[in-house]
Amino acid sequence: MALDDDGWQPLEHPGHYLSRIARGLTRVGDARLRPLGLATAQLPVLSMLRNGERLAQSELARLAKVEQPTMAQLLGRMERDGLVRRDPDPRDRRSSLVSLTDAAIEKLPAGRQALRQANTEMTEGLSDAEVTTLVRLLRRVLDNVETMQPNPVRD
Repeated sequence: MALDDDGWQPLEHPGHYLSRIARGLTRVGDARLRPLGLATAQLPVLSMLRNGERLAQSELARLAKVEQPTMAQLLGRMERDGLVRRDPDPRDRRSSLVSLTDAAIEKLPAGRQALRQANTEMTEGLSDAEVTTLVRLLRRVLDNVETMQPNPVRD
């Protein structure tokens, strides 16, 4: 059976590289954050709660653009690892507010530094102007991808 060659060249399209970059950065980030007891999957929660904020699980899920069960699992692991705590929401007895523990807050500066270093290494050889242009272009691509999703997680 012969395959119809329609000329598709995946190495000539950005999706191939964006996918590889995302997977590679996750591996690098996890390896660099692991000694701190952190992981890249936790970054949205860590950054949303970094200044003492207290948010409901539903709000965290909405802001991170993930489904509720995904956020529940992540928060469960983070609570088990001593990174977040849940306190009763005084406005809604059925809900709790999530905040970072002191242990998590102490780890944030080292985690930020590890990620800054990875970003520096990732863009080595690019000028500041090229990095600015790359970020601008990637934001536009992300906007396009988010409009393509059949069932996007809504803000």
